[in-house]
Amino acid sequence: MLDFPRWKVWLTIVTMVVGVAFALPSILPPSVTRYLPDKLANTKINLGLDLAGGSHLLLEADVRDVAKQRMEQMEEGVRTEMRRADPRIEIGDISTAGGELSFFVRDPRQVDAAVEAARRLTTGIGVTGQRDWNVAVRDTNRVVMTPTAAGLDKKINDAMNTAREVVLKRIDPEGTKETTVVRQGPDRILVQVPGLQDPQQLKDTLGKTAKLEFKLVDLTADPAQVAQGNAPPGSQVLPYPDDPTGVKKIAVQRRVMVSGDQLIDANQNYDQRDNRPNVDITFDGQGGRRFARVTQENVGKPFAIILDNVVISAPNINEPILGGRAQISGNFTVESANQLAVQLRSGKLPVALKVIEESTIRPELGAESIHKGVVAGVVATIALMGFMILTYMRFGVYTTIALFLNALLILGAMAIFNATLTLPGIAGFVLTIGAAVDANVLIFERIREEVRRGRNTLAACEFGYKEARSAIFDANITNVISAIIMFWFGSGPIRGFAVVLSIGIATSVFTGVTFTRLMVSEYLKRARPRELNL
Repeated sequence: MLDFPRWKVWLTIVTMVVGVAFALPSILPPSVTRYLPDKLANTKINLGLDLAGGSHLLLEADVRDVAKQRMEQMEEGVRTEMRRADPRIEIGDISTAGGELSFFVRDPRQVDAAVEAARRLTTGIGVTGQRDWNVAVRDTNRVVMTPTAAGLDKKINDAMNTAREVVLKRIDPEGTKETTVVRQGPDRILVQVPGLQDPQQLKDTLGKTAKLEFKLVDLTADPAQVAQGNAPPGSQVLPYPDDPTGVKKIAVQRRVMVSGDQLIDANQNYDQRDNRPNVDITFDGQGGRRFARVTQENVGKPFAIILDNVVISAPNINEPILGGRAQISGNFTVESANQLAVQLRSGKLPVALKVIEESTIRPELGAESIHKGVVAGVVATIALMGFMILTYMRFGVYTTIALFLNALLILGAMAIFNATLTLPGIAGFVLTIGAAVDANVLIFERIREEVRRGRNTLAACEFGYKEARSAIFDANITNVISAIIMFWFGSGPIRGFAVVLSIGIATSVFTGVTFTRLMVSEYLKRARPRELNL
């Protein structure tokens, strides 16, 4: 019992000091926290939507955009499949008029092979045997592919699931803000962000598809024609807001050199030449090799960096860019560069989303809830302190000290992890305070039993802590498992409750077992009591 290693003593003290220090900015008034270091003063607990208000958006997917993308992907797939066929299947122009994709097979003897190749591009829907596209032959040598309703529904469902994940990553990349992002119906997503009172900022974050492409600039294009929106065959004219020539348009080749689909990371940084904000991006292995190859083959030529069909910049390729890393420069601020990095990291939205409902949620209810929660917490804490002191005397005082520090550690840990306090989180906080004394009650009752069995003071304390510790850990492991399940499957305030409960369990075990044992150990070493007043 008295063998408390020095390193463990210091580790316990340092943990307490750090936890209390990070709790202070959340409980002290701004007039006091302004004297703290900036990094510490800015580390505060986030308040959830029910406590601090926030922004509410209802997004709706553009179903026509999904159908259009589906048709474009199938058109590209047909071209590739016919080209790869052995022997190659020669086809005429592909038509997408009337919601159907059709093409003529130049050699009638290859119609069956073309149909077989087209069917390989379709997939089954569920167990019904239905395909996402119907393939038929008309007019002897015209192959017609018609999208089925079931295939479109599946495509929309897959796109909405992906869009929900992308929206969540853009709004809450660290997963600590307790943001609510849930699907409503087949084509809508509900978004609620606590603490954000400006829906426009949220719309700006979600408004971009984040489709990143690198294309070569078409140097053969006539500037006069480009200014009128005309480009040579195989090229296209795109907006270029920061065009140094003032035209605001630029012609680029349609062929994509590298796309953002092979991006694995993006971060805001600064250009070493002029210290202006930019975005560093990293490709995966395949993307990096492709980027290196195309830059090796096009040294001296300008290439356009395109985001959502708008050219951000068009620098020259001065040398091959190897290693899978590149830099996106443009007329960025730190905030816009950070926003772009988050959008690129979260991935491309698979479907365009439009806002059909927006509002700002006011926090009046939260202020009242906070007040009641604080009152409940204070009353519960005082009642528990009084009970423990009256029941266990000196050891009860140790418990009250641990209880007070436990409350601060919960707040400090939530601030460090950027966790969010919600209304259910307050309930979890009060519940944790109530449960925090359970560990000490178990320990002290075991010590009483050991004393009644005739053990001396030191041995009784030693056995009390040793025997109760396993029961305490077992009981709290089940609570942690429950909290993990709630966090995994829940959303919004439910996750907030799970976070507070998890942190509270960890801190209560630490303060109730380790910290009180340290205090009891110091007391036994200094006082050497022959009897325990317990």
